[in-house]
Amino acid sequence: MLDRRPGWAGADEAGRGPLAGPVVAAAAILPSDFNIHGLNDSKKLDAVKRDQLELRIREGATFHVEFAWPEEIDAKNILHASLAAMSRAILALPSPLGALIDGNQIPKGLSIPVETVVKGDGKIAEIAAASILAKNERDRYMVKIAQTYPEYGFEKHFGYPTPEHLEALKHHGPCPIHRRSFGPVAAFYQATLF
Repeated sequence: MLDRRPGWAGADEAGRGPLAGPVVAAAAILPSDFNIHGLNDSKKLDAVKRDQLELRIREGATFHVEFAWPEEIDAKNILHASLAAMSRAILALPSPLGALIDGNQIPKGLSIPVETVVKGDGKIAEIAAASILAKNERDRYMVKIAQTYPEYGFEKHFGYPTPEHLEALKHHGPCPIHRRSFGPVAAFYQATLF
């Protein structure tokens, strides 16, 4: 059973590892009577269960979702862009008592009490809820953007560096949603300089 912290915002992100697309951060406050049964780290849930839980969270929780786009990721680096998006998501919520952050890094710009929780998405209900919101929002975006850039297969690998994605990158080069600072994408730009 997950711990819970009524009145506190849980925050998590999805999409730090992909070569393309945004990092998506979410923050959620769960009311004291919220049914937390089934909540867990989004990576441990199948898509059907995530969708069911997301619906419950959207209907019963106070939440906000933020995107850090590839330009921000390339400018700040992936860690700082992720933390900035988490901070924006938390700041958009109405008066949380504090913030519970998945991981061990504290976002800047918060004037409320903040605690970090390593693997918090599997320990704290509010962080688990945020992880589900962030993962589903990012997956939906990648499926949608795959219609604009069908040659990359984003709807299958969501921008992660799978063999299929790396092959498409080699064949077609990067598209506008690729992260230029990430190794395989940066290597393409380096190669075109010579």
